[in-house]
Amino acid sequence: MTPNKEDYLKMIYELGGTTKKVTNKQLVTGLKVSAASVSEMVTKLLKEGFVEHIPYHGIHLTDEGLLKASALVRKHRLWEVFLVNHLGYAWNEVHQEAEVLEHVTSIELTRCLDKYLDFPTVCPHGGMIPAEKEILNEKALPTLVDKQIYDVVKIKRVADDKELLDYLASLEVSIGDVYKIMDIGAYEGPILLESDGKQLAISYKAATSIFIDLV
Repeated sequence: MTPNKEDYLKMIYELGGTTKKVTNKQLVTGLKVSAASVSEMVTKLLKEGFVEHIPYHGIHLTDEGLLKASALVRKHRLWEVFLVNHLGYAWNEVHQEAEVLEHVTSIELTRCLDKYLDFPTVCPHGGMIPAEKEILNEKALPTLVDKQIYDVVKIKRVADDKELLDYLASLEVSIGDVYKIMDIGAYEGPILLESDGKQLAISYKAATSIFIDLV
């Protein structure tokens, strides 16, 4: 499978293509490609049985497509763990590197990397690392925008997005941090958090991609 096809399958998964229909417009935005390119690739993926299409609604992954996407995410997240734990990368620096490495990693190298890392189950951004031939099934978690003032929350996972990761790194926010929600701005305004007497404001846009648990 070409890296281009792999990118499409992973993007369909990231856009929710296991439980809902993904539109061509969403793929255009997510992959930053033309509408014509999306239409051409979707046709190829349909013919190969990786996606199903419902006219005027969109596409979703088939079981085979989900298995392919899961294997790609597995490679990506294993490399993220390696880069952070063994090469000293910061958590916001690994996404683009892993995007390159995932496409040139064989099944055997993936197995060796998994064993070398002692079979990690979570990536630096809190995402699940599926085992070999395991279907990726992220635990459903609420986001920061779903909670109320004075709730105490623990950050469990964030979206694997470079802009978001850079933003959170600039605020020194990390997986596992615990915060109390002090204020929620009106009309999708910032969310004010407090930890150890220090406060920080998280933009509403970022908060929609920060997954949490109540403490």
